[in-house]
Amino acid sequence: MTAEAGEPAAGKQRPSGPARLVRASRRFPLITRDTARPEGGGRAAPGAASAPARQWPLLAVMGGVGLGLLIVALDAFRAGTVLIGLALLAGAFLRWALPEVGMLAVRSRFTDMLTYGLLGAAIVLLSLMAQPDPWVSIPFLDDVVHFTVR
Repeated sequence: MTAEAGEPAAGKQRPSGPARLVRASRRFPLITRDTARPEGGGRAAPGAASAPARQWPLLAVMGGVGLGLLIVALDAFRAGTVLIGLALLAGAFLRWALPEVGMLAVRSRFTDMLTYGLLGAAIVLLSLMAQPDPWVSIPFLDDVVHFTVR
């Protein structure tokens, strides 16, 4: 049986002082003791503020998505889905502009911005192209669809 990283081998004493911080193996430990917060995952407001105030970026994005879903439920499909996409684009902007965004930070800043931005842009574009009477028409898409469906 091999010793876990950071544990001394049988019969050897654990070093003290600065040498104690050096890992004996490059292998990952079998048990993870801690995880790193995402970059920018700190509070968006001081610790004395209420929980909603500390998480206002996430609540703003979720509020926009919720309002968009309500508008879709009230039979305004295009306006609701555009609002959902714009809320995700706002989330990408907040992730870029603010140093601390609370729980809106899930991954690294770049990955969050890319994910929120691409999903938001795709939802807005698809909702503007939805039938009947699309507001945006992309001519080469008709050719692509006819070529693939044949």
